[in-house]
Amino acid sequence: MKKYKVVKSIKEINEKIKQGKAVVVTAEEMIDIVEEKGEVKAAKEVDVVTTGTFAPMCSSGAFINFGHTVPRIKASKVWLNNVEAYAALAAVDIYIGATQPARDDPLNKVYPGEFLYGGGHVIHDLVAGKNITIEAEAYGTDCYPNHSFKGEINITSVTNAYLLNPRNGYQNYSCAINLTPRIIYTYMGVLKPNASNANYCSAGQLSPLLNDPYYKTIGIGTRIFLGGGQGFVVGPGTQHNPSVPRSENGVVKEGAGTLMVTGDLKQMSPEWLVGVSMQGYGCSLAVGLGVPIPIINEEMALFTAVKDEDIYTQIIDYGSDYPNGVSRSLGEVNYKQLKSGFIEFRGKKSPTVPISSYSRAREIALILKEWIQKGEFILGEPQQLLPSV
Repeated sequence: MKKYKVVKSIKEINEKIKQGKAVVVTAEEMIDIVEEKGEVKAAKEVDVVTTGTFAPMCSSGAFINFGHTVPRIKASKVWLNNVEAYAALAAVDIYIGATQPARDDPLNKVYPGEFLYGGGHVIHDLVAGKNITIEAEAYGTDCYPNHSFKGEINITSVTNAYLLNPRNGYQNYSCAINLTPRIIYTYMGVLKPNASNANYCSAGQLSPLLNDPYYKTIGIGTRIFLGGGQGFVVGPGTQHNPSVPRSENGVVKEGAGTLMVTGDLKQMSPEWLVGVSMQGYGCSLAVGLGVPIPIINEEMALFTAVKDEDIYTQIIDYGSDYPNGVSRSLGEVNYKQLKSGFIEFRGKKSPTVPISSYSRAREIALILKEWIQKGEFILGEPQQLLPSV
């Protein structure tokens, strides 16, 4: 077992937070601290490093209990603002997915579709305090005789509303290009012909799981910034796959770990949960997520000082390879190059376009830092760490 020169527990760090003595910095700030003082001194001085990301996260949605009607109804079909929600749960429990389009959306019949309103927008409007039209249908039972219901709900009137996202915070993601001679419309945005642009979606050095590449501090029960409120990691997200190629610094070179997360929607903000329309692809939800990384030893100090130039991802053709299930990398590129505004690909410059917002990721890390410094946010000790390699 590896011996560390610095050893701290999350319990000890929480005591310092409660006493107002914890030293908290963002992942950006930690880079300079480790560079100047080394990882051992940095680990002694710093207690928590905050991270952040803000981007469309399609695998998101919300459980809502809309409350019993009079007479009672056992809803079998439900629409919120004309967007269908999944109702095969209990009488008035539903789940609305971020990518569900409106019932009358023409989709891609008029190509490329605009997808102006969907599940992500419903969640955004609900959090914003707007009234949501609800329509419900049922077959009727002795205990739930109502066959239909139409009314309005809002974030205050519903009994419960919980964000429950099966897959958020992807640890790295591909750089998308298009080698075909036509424009294509994808969840990575619009990709021009012949690699005329390159889109990417990660906060890089601020991204949560890139600052804890082996998930040594993150797991079930980790408290996080979620949608402007406090949430929790439920466990590994869908498609969680830590067994991918890594650089010498341990950082994955392609999509790897993911998080399943939850939180009380009533405590969240429309600033950090935003409905998204992606031309030609569909609807989604941009989610603000931040994870505090406890500096329990010098190894974690080193991990949280990762730089954009040390984080690599794969260039993938979304025009032919990706839709046809062809697993092929066309090269590697780091996030310093991606954030420069262009990359060199096959002898020419391709402009780069971020799908995620680095400025908003930075804002999340700063908000989380402030919460911890004020003692308003205590670290959640994971009951079981995420599966690692």
